[in-house]
Amino acid sequence: MEPVEINAGEYYLRAFRHDDRISDVPALIEIHADPETRRYMTRLAIYDESSAKSFIELMANGWAKDYRWSWAVCEAVTADLVAGIIINNLTLAGGESEVTCWTHPEHRGKGVLPLGLNAVLGWVFGATGVRRVIYKHSVFNKASQRVAEKCGFTLEGRLRETTTVDDQRVDELQWSRLATDPQP
Repeated sequence: MEPVEINAGEYYLRAFRHDDRISDVPALIEIHADPETRRYMTRLAIYDESSAKSFIELMANGWAKDYRWSWAVCEAVTADLVAGIIINNLTLAGGESEVTCWTHPEHRGKGVLPLGLNAVLGWVFGATGVRRVIYKHSVFNKASQRVAEKCGFTLEGRLRETTTVDDQRVDELQWSRLATDPQP
């Protein structure tokens, strides 16, 4: 599948890029250098230019091979990268997937992710046959909990010691949203 662009009002969602016109590499490095991002995004290692370029290539391969869809959430006017959303663990035959997302530290608390994620979920549920999206986060990540609540996810339960925060095994909360759930 070709990457899908989504207009979400003051934000524009597009594929992550590194080309002669737009490069998300510096913003990805900056976002993932943030201690709070690193604390909770332990499965996504972007530390330098090489790892940021590898990440962008991996996201492009996901679109090309239809196993992962991803969006750079950008300010509509400046095109600055302010957040990222990835629909992964995609099983189209089963109609299920998971979402991973993050926000640039300077844009936290401004409603970027709820707006962007609701726009992505509208496309996912309306155009792809996916009927269930799972959202997981550390029990300590209250910002992620607020995103889940604002995006209409339903808390399903607690997964014991499934992630690492501050070099310690900790529990995650698992939420889900169905295509049939009401829009938030």
